[in-house]
Amino acid sequence: MGWLGWTLITITVIMVIAFIVLSILGKKMQKKNDAAMAELRAHSQNVSMLVIDKKRMKLKDAGFPQAVVDQTPKFARNQKVAVVKAKIGPQIHTLMCDEKVFEFIPVKKEVKATLGGIYILDVKGMRGALQKDETTKKKGFFSRFKKNK
Repeated sequence: MGWLGWTLITITVIMVIAFIVLSILGKKMQKKNDAAMAELRAHSQNVSMLVIDKKRMKLKDAGFPQAVVDQTPKFARNQKVAVVKAKIGPQIHTLMCDEKVFEFIPVKKEVKATLGGIYILDVKGMRGALQKDETTKKKGFFSRFKKNK
């Protein structure tokens, strides 16, 4: 066996080890995420709110309190998150939500939402079922090259 054979075996072994390590880390992170979501759901409350605006923007530019920005890891501060501005009672709040929930939130309509702190966990329509909002759908890379027919 020459140097090429040993090189391929070494690369294969390194890739297998990396796959095993990443799968173990992924399972640990999934368990932490499930525990955090269970904690949020335990302390959640149902409110009715009027959605003013929704956007995907950077966490540090979204207008959250400084305590929220300080608690997030440094690498996550520049990532875009789903942000919703809503009127709850007499006050206007800036809220964060999951991408799956973000698709169903209608703009300039009243909804019933389940909140855990500043995080929107679930959304229900006040007067009927909610539909996916196609206007805020993220466009793919190749979609701008396709011609409209």
